[in-house]
Amino acid sequence: MTLRTVRGPADEIVIVGAGLAGLSAALHLAGAGRSVTLLEQADHPGGKAGRFVRDGFSFDDGPTVLTMPDLIGQAFAAVGENLADHLELLPLDPVYRARYHDGTSLAVHRDPAATAEEIATVCGAREAAGYHRLTAFLRQLYTAEFAPFIDRAVDGPADLALPALARLAALGAFRSMEGKIRQYLRDPRTVRLFSFQSLYAGVAPHRARALYAVISYMDTLGGVHFPRGGMQAIPRALATVAERHGVRIRCGTAVERIETTLGGRARAVITRDGERIPADAVVVTADPALALPELLGRNPLHIRRLRHSPSCLLLLAGAPAPAGQTPDAHHTIHFARSWRRGFDEIIRDGVPMSDPSFLVSVGSFTDPALAPDGCHGYYVLVPTPNLATGPRDWDRERHRHLDRISATLDAHGYHALATDRRTELFLTPADWRRRGCPAGSPFSAAHTFSQTGPFRTPGLLGENIVLAGAGTHPGVGVPMALISGRIAAERIIGARPGTTRRGVR
Repeated sequence: MTLRTVRGPADEIVIVGAGLAGLSAALHLAGAGRSVTLLEQADHPGGKAGRFVRDGFSFDDGPTVLTMPDLIGQAFAAVGENLADHLELLPLDPVYRARYHDGTSLAVHRDPAATAEEIATVCGAREAAGYHRLTAFLRQLYTAEFAPFIDRAVDGPADLALPALARLAALGAFRSMEGKIRQYLRDPRTVRLFSFQSLYAGVAPHRARALYAVISYMDTLGGVHFPRGGMQAIPRALATVAERHGVRIRCGTAVERIETTLGGRARAVITRDGERIPADAVVVTADPALALPELLGRNPLHIRRLRHSPSCLLLLAGAPAPAGQTPDAHHTIHFARSWRRGFDEIIRDGVPMSDPSFLVSVGSFTDPALAPDGCHGYYVLVPTPNLATGPRDWDRERHRHLDRISATLDAHGYHALATDRRTELFLTPADWRRRGCPAGSPFSAAHTFSQTGPFRTPGLLGENIVLAGAGTHPGVGVPMALISGRIAAERIIGARPGTTRRGVR
């Protein structure tokens, strides 16, 4: 495949959005000697990887799971810098702890042997043997999928290598994800633990393709880390290094539109203050559902028909940490009794889960500096319908939903978090929409078959407008944002020889 690149001169580059994709693109472009201006409407870099600070607590209000940190190292390496000089990454063990409605729990450890031992204790030796077979499959899937499909530009079906597709088909990657997991595991608890990751891609496990089990590989076998200082430490470090290498980062600068010629070639970016910034090429990291209509005045049919991932309710709260009470892990997933019904409710029916599963992440469990002494800062995420699937007046209903979350937390042992919150921020789909998320979902377009890979919004528009971020290939998540930023840079400078394209194993 020949990488589609911008046409004409490409020395002066303007990037819209200083999230992880924009920062990744900026570093790769700066490393190639291009002049880069990075515009961010917020008062700090990071995009969706933001931070909420109040009353001595510091919370991440975006992604909390960091996998494949080598991709961050790749961005630093583009300008001759080392990741270890700028970030301290703390490995998590356990990676997750899962708690079930029957009172049992399972932990996924960094060492698969330790995970197998725990599965054997809780679920039996036969299930542990199935887990070993599953890990072998996940490793094969990752090898077959990452380099040929995830870590490269894919502009259309013709870019898919037939031998690689055949290998994936032979592995069963186009079967149901949940069905494929059940080929190895039989206990409903382990099936849930290794298939819930499809929700990251906006698809229920029983409707997702087994392709997305590659996310399970990244989570459970590739290793999960947490940056000291929280996830926001990543964009802060990337931005600091980018500026050191000549990138001009202008926060508090909102973009009104992209000025184009009659032929559609971008020639400048116009800010809301009326400033005109000339550009040979423009990289846009805003969601395509916003960027095309608002910045380019285009609203093609495929953008109007996009299906977005479910949204979430997010409670960030600081509370005392009494001895003997939860948490006992950085990430804890609480699985409700209902499973398939819960996904059908939020994705198909557009109503909140009647029996919610939810995630609790506690950054201060790993980095105590993120909370005052004797307290923890909690990140509680409850999946919920987006505003297109389930329109409702979230502003009017917010207190009712917050009360329901408090009752759920109390029932699961988070008594202080439920009744004695010292500070809090509660976000609903209406808040995500106000933050610029189409359909009120912070997870962009869902990875349905017709919105994945070659069918996702193209990464190159016309001669010199490049898209990056969650709405383009390869999709949603921290690793994917970093990859999309590098691919965007390669569309301007060409693929750089010797680029290391691998994740952590």
